Amino acid sequence: MNTSQTSPPTMSHKSWIEATFSKRDCVKFIPSSRDLHRCIPVLQVCQSLIRCCCGRLVAEHSWQKAPPSTVIFPDPEQNVPEDWSLELHTRASPTNAYGTIDFQDSATRGCRAKFVRMSVDSKPEALLQLMLREWQMDRPKVLFSVHGGSENFTLTPKVKQAFTKGLITAARSTGAWILTDGINTGVSKYVGEAVKTFGGHNLRKRNTVGVTPWGVIDNNTNLIGRDVFRPYQPLGNPLSKRADLNSFHSHFLLVDDGTLGKYGCQEGFRKKLEKHIQLLKIHPRFNQRVPMVCVIVEGGPAIVSTVLDYVSNNPPVPVFVFEGSGRAADLFAFLHKHSDSDRQLDADIKEGFLLRIGEVFGVDRKEASCLCALLLECMDHRQSITIFDSESEDHMAPDAAILNTILKGTKSSAEEQLSMTLAWDRADIAQKSVLVYGQHWPVGSLEQAMLDALVMDRVSFVKLLIDNGMTMSHFLTVDRLEELYNMPQGQTDHFLHHLVEDVKQTSLPPGYRLSLIDMGLVIEYLIGGAYRSTYTRKHFRTAYNRLNSQRRGNPQEPHFFRTAQPYKRRASPQEPHFFRTAQPYKRKDQNVPRTTSVMAVWSTGLCEAPLAFSFNFNDVFVWAVLQQRQQMALFLWQHGEEALARATVACKLYRSMAFKARQSSMDDYIAEQFKAYSLEFGQLAVNVLDCAFRQNEKMAMKLLTSEMDAWSHFTSLQIAVSSCHRPFVSHSCTQSLLTDLWTGPLNMRKNSHLKIILSLLLPPAILLLEFKSKAEMCHVPQSHEAILFGRDTLKTGVRHDKTDHMANQDAEHGLPSQGRSRVSGSEDLFPITLCTVSWITRLYEFYTAPVVKFWFHTMSYLAFLMLFSYTILVKMDDQPGVQEWLVILYILTTAVEKTREVLMSEPRKLSHKLKIWFSEYWNVSDFIAIVIFLFALVMRWHADPYRTVGRIAYCLDIIFWFVRVMDLLAVNQHAGPYLTMITKMTSNMFFIVVMMAIVLLSFGVSRKAILSPDEDPSWSLARDVVFQPYWMIYGEVYASEIDPCDDGHPCAPASFLTAFLQAVYMFFQYIIMVNILIAFFNNIYFDMASTSNKLWKYNRYRYIMTYLDRPWLPPPLILLSHVSFALRAIYKRLNGNAEGDERSSGLKLYLARDDRKKLHEFEEKCVQAYLYEKNQDLYSSQMNRIGVTADRRNVHDGG
Repeated sequence: MNTSQTSPPTMSHKSWIEATFSKRDCVKFIPSSRDLHRCIPVLQVCQSLIRCCCGRLVAEHSWQKAPPSTVIFPDPEQNVPEDWSLELHTRASPTNAYGTIDFQDSATRGCRAKFVRMSVDSKPEALLQLMLREWQMDRPKVLFSVHGGSENFTLTPKVKQAFTKGLITAARSTGAWILTDGINTGVSKYVGEAVKTFGGHNLRKRNTVGVTPWGVIDNNTNLIGRDVFRPYQPLGNPLSKRADLNSFHSHFLLVDDGTLGKYGCQEGFRKKLEKHIQLLKIHPRFNQRVPMVCVIVEGGPAIVSTVLDYVSNNPPVPVFVFEGSGRAADLFAFLHKHSDSDRQLDADIKEGFLLRIGEVFGVDRKEASCLCALLLECMDHRQSITIFDSESEDHMAPDAAILNTILKGTKSSAEEQLSMTLAWDRADIAQKSVLVYGQHWPVGSLEQAMLDALVMDRVSFVKLLIDNGMTMSHFLTVDRLEELYNMPQGQTDHFLHHLVEDVKQTSLPPGYRLSLIDMGLVIEYLIGGAYRSTYTRKHFRTAYNRLNSQRRGNPQEPHFFRTAQPYKRRASPQEPHFFRTAQPYKRKDQNVPRTTSVMAVWSTGLCEAPLAFSFNFNDVFVWAVLQQRQQMALFLWQHGEEALARATVACKLYRSMAFKARQSSMDDYIAEQFKAYSLEFGQLAVNVLDCAFRQNEKMAMKLLTSEMDAWSHFTSLQIAVSSCHRPFVSHSCTQSLLTDLWTGPLNMRKNSHLKIILSLLLPPAILLLEFKSKAEMCHVPQSHEAILFGRDTLKTGVRHDKTDHMANQDAEHGLPSQGRSRVSGSEDLFPITLCTVSWITRLYEFYTAPVVKFWFHTMSYLAFLMLFSYTILVKMDDQPGVQEWLVILYILTTAVEKTREVLMSEPRKLSHKLKIWFSEYWNVSDFIAIVIFLFALVMRWHADPYRTVGRIAYCLDIIFWFVRVMDLLAVNQHAGPYLTMITKMTSNMFFIVVMMAIVLLSFGVSRKAILSPDEDPSWSLARDVVFQPYWMIYGEVYASEIDPCDDGHPCAPASFLTAFLQAVYMFFQYIIMVNILIAFFNNIYFDMASTSNKLWKYNRYRYIMTYLDRPWLPPPLILLSHVSFALRAIYKRLNGNAEGDERSSGLKLYLARDDRKKLHEFEEKCVQAYLYEKNQDLYSSQMNRIGVTADRRNVHDGG
C-alpha cells in the first residue's frame, strides 16, 4: 500500500497537517432533553445551563453567525423534533491542535508524545502517512489492538505480570504497534505501566498509539496550538467525568466528532485505521500483510460486540483473552471451556451462566439473554479465540502464546508463517510452531527463507535453518551471492561501491550491479600482497562468462532466484566429499588419477547446473565481513572448516577497510567500528590458537602453516603477518614454530652459535652434531628447496627401524605408501648405500637450516665488507685486483639473487612482484647500493677523471653495505628490540626535523644576508647559509665570529643584529627544539619498552622467512645454486611436470587428505572447546554478580 501520493513533496510538515486534518465544531444548538422546561422562557440564567446534544452549554459554542434566539425550546404545539448529527450540525475547519506533549508526571524519565487533533471522518491513508512519514514511526510488523475495561480495575499479580510482560515482550521483539484508548484509566493504564516497566530505557522508540476522543480529555484546551510543545500535567480528579492521557504512550490520535465528554466516536475510527494498517506489507521482501490480534483484558458489555466483530470478519481477526482478568474476559474463558462447536450448552450450565452475566454486568435477565446470545455467537468462531490462563503451570510464555495465536489466526501456509516469524525475528516461534516434524515444504521455500534471513541479518534464523538441515552447498548460487552483495545497505553499500571504484580506477555508473569478479578484485585489494581471490582466477572467469551467456540465451530463467541444484556426477573414492568448483589449481597426488582434474569438474558441472560452491561458508562469511555484519560474521565463523584462517582473514579485511575509510575522509565512527571489529576477530584468532596450543602443541603448529586451497593457498600465519596481527605472531605457539624453523633439524641447546661456526669452518664436525628425529619435525613445514631435493624420501628409510612407526610418521607428511615400501626394501638390500645417503642427508640438513644459512651468509658478508674496505682504502689501479674482482662478483651475484627473489615471489604480475618487493626498506637500500655500485663500476673502467668519480661512488656505496649489517643484528633477541625502537624514532621524527629546518633557514638566510651584502651569485651561498647554523645545534657557537667588528675590519651595516639573532636562534633551536626532540625520543623509548619485545617477535617472522627461502650458498658461490634451480626447472618443463609455483612459495605444510581431515577435526574441537570455555566464563560471571547482589541485600537487611 502506497501512501506517498497523499501530499505534495514540496508541502511543509506544518502546512500538510493543517491541510489534511480538521477539527469539528458544533454549529447548531439542539437541546439534549425534549421535556418542557419549568422556567419561564425569559429567564436567561436558567436557559444558559441547558446542554446541547453535543454536550456543550450555550456559552461553550463558538458561533460564526448571531447566537440563537432566547427561546431555546419550541412551543408545545410545534412538533418539529430534530436529531443532532455530525454531518448536519458540525462544521469542519483546519485542525488547531498538534505538536508534542511533555508529560510532567514522570520524575525519573522525560516522557513525550506526539499528538494531532483530527476529525472522526479523517482518511485512513492520511493517518498512515502521518504516522510513517511525518512522525517517522517504524513500519509495523504486527498490530496489537488492546481492549478492555475503561474504568480502573485490579488485576491479580500473576495476571498483571503475564499481561504486561507478555504484551511488551511480544511488541518489542517483533516491532509491533499497540493501539489503546490512550486514557489513564482501565486497561490503557496497565499498558502504560507495562511500557514503563518492560519497555526498555529508550522510551523514544515506543510505538504505543492512543486513539482517544478529543472531547473526553481533561483540560484539552491546553493542547490547542499549531506545532506546539505543551507541558501536560494529569490531574487525576476523581470527581471529573473526563479522563487524562496516559504518559507512557508515544503517539495520540485525538478523534474529534464535535461532542464533549462523550465516548464511542473513536471505535469506528479505530477499526478503519486497523484495517488500513493490515493492508501494509509486513516487510518489503514479503507479500504478507501486517497481521493483527485483539487482546482482551477485563471489559464490559461492549467488549462482547467488539469481539464478535473481530472474529466474524473476513478474514477473522484472532482474539487473545487473559483469563482471570475479570468480567467479560472471564465470561469468554468460562464459555470457551464449557461449550463446543458441535454441541449446545447444557441447560443448567446456561441458566447459571445467565445469572453470572447479570451479576457481572449488573443487567436484567433480558439484557443478560442478549449478551449470552452474543457470547454464544462468538463461540461459533472459537478457533479464532485463544484463552490464556496465567494460573496454569503448563502454559507457554505469554508473548509466545500471543504470537502463536496470530500464526493460527492468519490461516496462512507454512511458508508464509515462516516469512512472518522471520520478519518478527522470532526464531523460537518458528522452531516450535512452523519448523515442525512432518511439515511439507515447497521446493525452494527454505532456500528463499535462508536468503531472506541473510539479507535481513537474522542470525538466529540462519542458525535455525542450518540446524534443520539447510546445507549451504544446496543454497548458494552465483545469483544469490550477487544478490547479497547488491542489496541496498545505505552507507555500507556506498562504501563497497567506493572500494570497487578504487580497484577499477573509474567511476561506476548509477545503478551498477556488483559482480563476483568485482568482489574478488576488492578482496585482493583489501588483503593485498600476493593474495588471489577465487573469483578472479581464469577458470572462474571462464565459467562465470559462460553462465552469463547462458542467462542471455535463456531470458525466461529468473536471474536472482534460481534454486541451486547439486551436480550429478559419478562418485569416486579418490575425490573428497567437498570440492570447490571455482578452484583453478589442484595439486595432483600420486594416488589420485588425472581424470579427476578441476577442468573435468568444470566441464561436467556447468552443463548440468548453474555455478555453485562447496566451501560456501567461506564465501558467505566474507560477504558478512564486507557488509559489516559483525554478528552474522561471528556466527558463520563457527561453522565450516578453517576457523583460524577465517578469523585472520576477517581481521585483515576489517583492518584494511578501516584504513580505506580514513583515507576516504569518511566518518571517524565508521573507521573506529572497523577497527573494533578487526580487534575482535584478531582476539578470536589468538584465543583459538591458545586453546589449540594447550591441547596439542604440534597440531596447533600445523594449523599455522597448513596450506589452504580456499584462501589462495595461503596459511593462517601468512594472513596474520599481512594484517600486522602482532599478538598472533608473538604468541607462544607461533614463536615455538619459528624457533623450530630457525634451527631446522639441528638439535642444539647450548653454545649453538659456536658449534655452527666451528662446523662451517671445519665441515667434518657436522657429523658430530645431533639432529632431530622425523617425529620431532613432523609439524615443521618444508621449504620448496627441501621438496625439490627429496629430503623426506631420503630420510624415511634411515631414521626408523620399525615399519609401523615409519608409516605413522610418514602419514604426518602425507607420503605415499609406495615410497615407504620402496625405501624400506632398499634398506635391506643396500646398507652401504643407505649409510652414504645418511651422510649426504646430514650435510644437506645442516647447510639448509636457516640458522646455518644466517651464519654462513653473515661470515661471507663480513668478509665482503673487509675486501670492499680494503679496495677503497688503497690506491685504485687501472685494472681491478683480486680483492676488487671478488667484491664485483659478490655484488653482481647478489643482484642476481635479488632478481630471483622478485621473480620467485608469489604474485604473478611483475608489477605486483616489484611493488611488494620494494615495500621492504632493506630491499630499497640494496637496490640503491647495487645501482650505485654498477654506476661506479662503469666509471671505474674509464680513465681519469671518470675513474675518480667511480672511486668516489665506491666510497659512498660502502655506506649502504655497512648499514646493512644492522639488519643482521635484528635477528638477535637483545639487539633486535633496540633496532625496532630506532626505526620507530626515525620514522616519527620527520615533522620535528622539518620545524628545526625552518628555524635554521630563517636564521641562516638573514645572518648571511646581513654579514655579506655584496656577494656574487654562486652555489657557495647555500653552503654558507646552512653550514654554521647547523653546527650551532650541537654547541659550536663560533664565539670569535659573534661580533664581526672586533678584528678591526669595516663592518657591514646593521651587523650588530647578527649577535641578537644568534642568541634568539640558539634559544629556540638548542634549548627548545633539541630538547623537544630528546623528550620525543624519550617518550617513544618508554612507550616501546614494553612492546618492543612483541614487535621484535613479530619482525622475527620476516627474518626467518628471508633465510628459509634463501639458497644455502652465499655470494658469489650462490651462482651455483641458481644454476641448479634453473636446471631443475628445465628438466621439469621437459618432462611436462611444470606446474604453477603458487603453492610452492612461502612457509607451508603440505598434508595428505586424511591428515588434513584430522587437522580440521582437531580445529573444530578447539573451536567448540573455546566457545564452551567462553560460555562457562560468562555463566560464572553472572553467578558471581548474582551472589554479590544477594550478599549486599543480606547485609542491608541485617543492618
